[in-house]
Amino acid sequence: PPAPPPPGAPTARILFLTDLHWDRQYVPGSAAACPDPLCCRGAPRDGPGAAGFWGAYSKCDLPLHTIDALLAQLPNSTGTGNGTGGFAAAYWTGDIPAHDVWQQSRADQLRALRTVTALLRARLGGLRVFPAVGNHEATPVNAFPPPYVRGNRSAAWLYDAMAEAWQDWLPPAALDTLRVGGFYTAQVWPGLRLVSLNMNFCSQANFWLLINATDPAGQLQWLMGVLADAERDGEKVHIIGHIPPAHCLRSWSWNYYRIVNRFEGTIAAQFFGHTHLDEFELFYDEETLSRPVSIAFVAPSVTTYISLNPGYRVYEVAGSYPGSSHAVLDHETFILNLTEANAAPPGAAPPWQRLYSAREAYGLPTAFPADWDLLVRRMQDDEQLFQRFWFHLHKGHPPREPCGSPCKAALLCALRTGRAADPALCRPLRPALPFPRIQQLWHQRRLC
Repeated sequence: PPAPPPPGAPTARILFLTDLHWDRQYVPGSAAACPDPLCCRGAPRDGPGAAGFWGAYSKCDLPLHTIDALLAQLPNSTGTGNGTGGFAAAYWTGDIPAHDVWQQSRADQLRALRTVTALLRARLGGLRVFPAVGNHEATPVNAFPPPYVRGNRSAAWLYDAMAEAWQDWLPPAALDTLRVGGFYTAQVWPGLRLVSLNMNFCSQANFWLLINATDPAGQLQWLMGVLADAERDGEKVHIIGHIPPAHCLRSWSWNYYRIVNRFEGTIAAQFFGHTHLDEFELFYDEETLSRPVSIAFVAPSVTTYISLNPGYRVYEVAGSYPGSSHAVLDHETFILNLTEANAAPPGAAPPWQRLYSAREAYGLPTAFPADWDLLVRRMQDDEQLFQRFWFHLHKGHPPREPCGSPCKAALLCALRTGRAADPALCRPLRPALPFPRIQQLWHQRRLC
């Protein structure tokens, strides 16, 4: 198990961005409520229910100026900067285009990719960014054919454009596997290796996986080779990806769980997005399902979709020194309170604020898997602590209806379930609901 770093040991801050969902048709003043799957578009109108300048609490994505404002106020940025220290790297786990999936073309997706990549490069300067592929990057949405599909039906149009857009951030070998299957590995700094997975090869919505759902791109086989090499060389590994493992198809998810178990001493941390909410998934030893061996952090989205504040995450990890665990030591979540931001006078910089730090908010001695396992158990009996988590889960803007007993049982169960469809992981929580009902509740709250 990881040990806390010795006093005075260096730490590093990693910027984490996910689910930006830029809507180039967002119009401040347009209708925030509409019959379409995506609103805040069309002609401006007077009166209540109009989209705010910075975003709206509705089924809306973000204008580019809100994403730019986020990047401009970061300590590493070429904007004003209000932070206390810079970042060592940035992890960016996809979903660049908006949710107007019914009218997207390949040209639209490539425009979003290039526009947002250029914005990150301009604002973050020389900071190295490690991206991952989201499910909204393709069109049709979620359609990611395996690499053996060639020609116009293949995903080469997307992967080639990504390799071109990201060539300043990634080494040549990483660009090679990115072009083949949308995944890669690269060194972050000495002793720490990053693996970026294409989680669309486990997605329940990717119909190409009806052909082969086990390891359609040979990605898990490749991952085991990378982890075995890292183990041999004494490197630690950070894994990033878009869709969290428990949201994957069952066979892929269970195999991935086995890999995490086998390489628990090598995998220092896992980082995902996709749900737009602030949560996590715990991994336990396969023999007893009782000893926490890893945690997949699921960070909140930059976009407001649906009815959320814009947000982003900063991870503090053990830095580069001999014997470093490179594990997550704490994380902070920052938000833009839309009520305050939209009420500010025009031209004023929006006030991004720190919503909370994990160790401070939840009283964690460290931020290792065992601490998060204990937090889930504490939340069962401490209602005030659970409601604090519920508030943070929604980036400070929870839904009007409270989270009652069925909702709480489903959420606590989800936090323990790092692999899909496994009722055994819920049993220690003594859930009052049968597992199929819990699964039904999970599916209801999925946003994307």
